[in-house]
Amino acid sequence: MLTHPPQPATLFPTAAPPYAEVVVDVPAAHGEQVFIYAVPPGVDARPGHLVRVPFGPRRARGIVLRRTADLNAPYVKPIAGLAHPQPVLAEVQIALARWIASHYRCSLFEAMAPMLPPGFRTASQSLVRALPGVEVPAGLTPGTLGLLAYLRERPAPHDAAALRKRFGPWVPNALRALLEAGAVERADPPEPTLRVREVQVLRPAVDVPALLAAAEGPLMQSPRQSALARRVAEHAKGYPAADARREFGPNAVQALVHRGLAAIATEPAAHEPVVPIVAQQPSLLPTPAQAAALDAIREAMNAPDVAPRAFLLQGVTGSGKTEVYLQALAHCLSLGKRSIVLVPEISLTPQLLAQFNHRFPGQVGIVHSGLTDAQYRHEWWRCFNGGSGVVIGSRGAIFAPQGDLGLIVLDEEHEWTYKQEESQPRYQARDVALQLARLTGAVVVLGSATPDVASRWHAGRGVYRHLVLPQRIERSGVAVPLADVRLVDMRAELRAGNRGVFSGALQDALRACLAAGNQAVLFLNRRGAASIVECRSCGHVLRCPRCGIAYTYHAGADGLGTLVCHQCNRRRAVPTTCPRCRSRNIRYLGVGTQRIVDEARALLPNARVLRWDRDTAGNARAHEALLDQFASGHADVLVGTQMIAKGLHFPAVTLVGVVLADVGLHEPDYRSSERTFQVLMQVAGRAGRGLDRGKVIVQSYNPEHEAVRAAARQDYEAFYAREIEQREALGNPPFRRLARMVFAHADADVARREAMRMAVALRGEARAWGMGGIDVVGPAPAYPPRSRNGWRWHLLLRGAEPARLLDRVTVPPKWTVDVDPLTTT
Repeated sequence: MLTHPPQPATLFPTAAPPYAEVVVDVPAAHGEQVFIYAVPPGVDARPGHLVRVPFGPRRARGIVLRRTADLNAPYVKPIAGLAHPQPVLAEVQIALARWIASHYRCSLFEAMAPMLPPGFRTASQSLVRALPGVEVPAGLTPGTLGLLAYLRERPAPHDAAALRKRFGPWVPNALRALLEAGAVERADPPEPTLRVREVQVLRPAVDVPALLAAAEGPLMQSPRQSALARRVAEHAKGYPAADARREFGPNAVQALVHRGLAAIATEPAAHEPVVPIVAQQPSLLPTPAQAAALDAIREAMNAPDVAPRAFLLQGVTGSGKTEVYLQALAHCLSLGKRSIVLVPEISLTPQLLAQFNHRFPGQVGIVHSGLTDAQYRHEWWRCFNGGSGVVIGSRGAIFAPQGDLGLIVLDEEHEWTYKQEESQPRYQARDVALQLARLTGAVVVLGSATPDVASRWHAGRGVYRHLVLPQRIERSGVAVPLADVRLVDMRAELRAGNRGVFSGALQDALRACLAAGNQAVLFLNRRGAASIVECRSCGHVLRCPRCGIAYTYHAGADGLGTLVCHQCNRRRAVPTTCPRCRSRNIRYLGVGTQRIVDEARALLPNARVLRWDRDTAGNARAHEALLDQFASGHADVLVGTQMIAKGLHFPAVTLVGVVLADVGLHEPDYRSSERTFQVLMQVAGRAGRGLDRGKVIVQSYNPEHEAVRAAARQDYEAFYAREIEQREALGNPPFRRLARMVFAHADADVARREAMRMAVALRGEARAWGMGGIDVVGPAPAYPPRSRNGWRWHLLLRGAEPARLLDRVTVPPKWTVDVDPLTTT
């Protein structure tokens, strides 16, 4: 429903020129955020334009949705002006934002925000500036007069919020009085454009022969001045003044300028490309399986009526999925179309970027959070202006302004990092990509060695076309088999007296690997490491009988602790003996990467051990440095977590050791088995990618678990068949959808009571509206139960369309709603 801005000021009659629907950057409490404004003469406001609009006592930013002649109010405010001369959102992007807002239950502006230019995504500011030459009216307070004097001394626009913070809470009233008196005016925020950095350069002020003659002449006062004169002559188009001052001294620069031999000019700084220009490399000859996959993808790109237009490219590790991407992208570019390639981690970007850049030099753009602000602005506007045929990035790159979109690729499509969890919109990049493809007619390729269970299910039903690369590609004419995987029972190691983190088999394999001059990877499956209680004698893990997920241990004030199901809130005491084998050898799982590094160095004193996790690589540059160090052979053993399992190619790695497979296996979530299987399969794929066959050793206290056994056999289809059967029996995705609601409060009792109240309200509405197909699970403490000083409780809605139930209740702003959540705890 359309609403109108509060507190109308300038009045336009309904007979005024055309109107526009504008989504305004204001809190969602104002409703749909869509308001009607008049379009003044001379303002060409088209759909997708960034505009400045009056909103209450301030100016706000907005986006034009459409022009309209409909008006159901006597007066409307006019648009104040365009923030950018061109529409920055295409109509396809507006349609995509509407879908995101509806599907993920966020405001329309929140859905559009990731698509906007850099610099426009921050909250709207209320800017003011003093008007020169205006007589100061009588009756103003001393504080107001002091504020006016401050503004007049500093003529640039000032943020009203910053002024209030600097001078005190009286500032809004003072500004209001100055506005009414005409002594200050509201200013527009700066336009979101590509800022050009400028530098000073030295150029000859005389012709070059005269400058060289002066450099050798008797009037030159010092050797430095002579050398600088020769340098400027060599760089007649401009020599950086900063370099000249640093190398020859500021006095020499000043002397040449003073004598009229050189002049200082200002020019745009040469932009160092984010993606370096390199020589082009030719395509490789595809294998028969690659050729068949490429034929299907090209056929869809050539014919818009071919369906389905989404492909699941399932290929074992090392089977050449990247080459399929590259040749499909080449075909896309040959059709005059553009493309987007998503990767799950910025740590993957350097290796993938190098491959893509060699194939498409000068045509590759990059978008991810590891770029500097200047780099990000440059890459975004380059893409907006059509300069990037291929854009590579993490999940946010799906919103890159790529017109004429022909192909979208998601590498490692199963990865959880494609889900945005922290803030709105809480989107899944894979689903956004599929919707964007529906709107544009583009083709989508989802690639993985271990597809998401839901993706494989969709492929089996014909929603996606299933393409398979069953074998690794040959190296130097030699077939490269999958790595040999050995499963080690850590319970037997304990019984044999081994209390260390490395089994005897892994110790022997590490020594042999390094003795042969090869590299090894030690992997710790540590993501979300909850305190899981496991019997180290038989491997039994205590699970909730209602939900089938592992209990989580919570320490109590009495020191005894409690086991809690973070899905349904079922609780039980921690047993003193194992319910299965009656052993007292019950432990909490958990080990850190630093301990692995320490034990590896103790075992292999001469080895160069490198640690790679989020503590040692906090940005893209650090990731790249660690990758280069290992890939160049300056380290023998790489110890890491999830990042090392994702699509990296190290031909010298012949051994992978999975230190503890069980940690992720028993996370309190229905996807825990799938995630464990996927990461074990993926990390096993890092071994033996060169000419030597790889070896993988998987250590587990629960080697009988089907996910661990299937990963050891590298048998995706067997795992999938069992997992999809369990999903159907329990009503979990893809058979039913989920929506998760989380409430946090500083008072633990308030959080619990509000969660209880919401659960009662939802169940009552479900009964009243006959929505028996939607289950309300919980409430229960979320995991972790406390975050950012707030106690967290959550509810789970499960059904064909669980969000429909939310339309029947009022959800207070402090609740977080996550549709298709990554976790259920």
